[in-house]
Amino acid sequence: METVNKTMRDSATIRWVMLILLSALMFATYWFQDFYGGLKGLMESELGFTSEEFGRVIGLTTIANVFGMIIIGGIILDKWGIRLAGIVFGGLAALGGAINALATAGVFGDSHSTQLTMMIIGRVLFGSGLEVTCVVATRTIVKWFKGYELALAMAINVGFGRLGSALGIAISPDIANGHVSTAVVFAATLMGLALIIFIIYSFFDIRVDRQTRMVAGKAEAEEEFSFKDLIRLATNPSFVYIALLCVSFYVAVFPFIQYAPDMLVNKFSFTYNLPDDGSGDIFLAGSKALGNASIYIAFFLFGILFSAVPANLKSNRARYGTMAIVGIVFAFFIYILKDKLGLWLNNGPKTASLIPLGTILFTPIFGNYVDKKGKAASLMILGSALLIFAHLVLSLSNDKFLAYAGLLSLGIAFSLVPAAMWPSVAKIVAEKRLGTAYASMFTVQNWGLLIFFWGLGALLDLVNKNNIEAIRAGEMFYDYTIPIFVLVICGIVAMFLAFKLRQADKKQGYGLELPS
Repeated sequence: METVNKTMRDSATIRWVMLILLSALMFATYWFQDFYGGLKGLMESELGFTSEEFGRVIGLTTIANVFGMIIIGGIILDKWGIRLAGIVFGGLAALGGAINALATAGVFGDSHSTQLTMMIIGRVLFGSGLEVTCVVATRTIVKWFKGYELALAMAINVGFGRLGSALGIAISPDIANGHVSTAVVFAATLMGLALIIFIIYSFFDIRVDRQTRMVAGKAEAEEEFSFKDLIRLATNPSFVYIALLCVSFYVAVFPFIQYAPDMLVNKFSFTYNLPDDGSGDIFLAGSKALGNASIYIAFFLFGILFSAVPANLKSNRARYGTMAIVGIVFAFFIYILKDKLGLWLNNGPKTASLIPLGTILFTPIFGNYVDKKGKAASLMILGSALLIFAHLVLSLSNDKFLAYAGLLSLGIAFSLVPAAMWPSVAKIVAEKRLGTAYASMFTVQNWGLLIFFWGLGALLDLVNKNNIEAIRAGEMFYDYTIPIFVLVICGIVAMFLAFKLRQADKKQGYGLELPS
């Protein structure tokens, strides 16, 4: 057989193009996962939802994964390969999105119970494919970037996901324009487009596999999956700590994001809508939603320019000079938009998007730091500390300034921990079993998400049970103090686990504190 010395993965340009194709899947799935967070008030007024029903819809997204769907998907990924697993589970997520769109449009019936039931079915199907597609994307990035800019690539991929979250939360009210179904149809369409883009990627994946076999001179035999692999993972202290850290950290963030816009309106007197005169909106090609979305995309591009571009320059002078120029342009960008951003900072959905917005800017920067300097376990400790601070001030304070500080801290924490955690798994677990490892982590994470997505809504109704009628009449506000304070405990647990992970790494020698 003819042999070659290089494959497409050795080309930096091709690697980054592949990352963009893969990241479309992350962008769309995270948009669809989180966009309901900006519509909670509209769902209550238009569809008659309660907080518990809202929590049920988003919480049951994880139900199939709680019962092992992600592990099944991870095993299928390791046995069938990236392409088939991505198409099958991406298609499942897209189907769930379509059912949600049809349900909110009244295709299955206009009764409240019918809409609620079909939306739950759609979200369950979406969730069944959601996490496996994320595993597929993460596993594929390892395939292309291991030995190169792995942490930075993972961070940018996460950044695309956070961009989807931020836009979903902040822009969905603009897209909805008073009708929930409009925003749901748009989100479902994104899922369909992402699946098409992944199918396009699959042709490149076929070619790089063929090149890899030619480099090796023969086809490499893959070991069959064995359930002993799960036992090895469950008995590896470093993997156990990082998996538990994953769930304790994310249950304090993802569920909170869904309730954050409503919390800011009820607890800190923010608004659901920008001024009617359009002074808080940005228009692009005549579209308010497109114009407002451009701000988030600009933040993401600044994050990449500040981290990815300098990382590929050879001299310190060129790197620091580029960073300085990007910093100056970014400051000017903020100055031009200061009046509109000032109005955004009084709007619940727009302000809540500071959480994923912070990750859009900081995740690529922290990913580049992990590649160059290491300190992954220490960064996870720092991120957990910021998480504790954020929920403390958001729970116990009614001051707007502290609310901004808490949201920004949460955004930075949401950048630090993923940028350090996901590349660390690739150090702890052999590449051929990463699909199973990531799937196991996502499964444990979903156990926690099910409890907290639904539980926060139920707890919110319980805490305010004597005032529900007055709240719905607009005479009182929801009291979010206790539901948010519960998340402080999750942050404390996450910090403890991050310390234990760093101790375990010193004994097992995976090099989590070393550069990638």
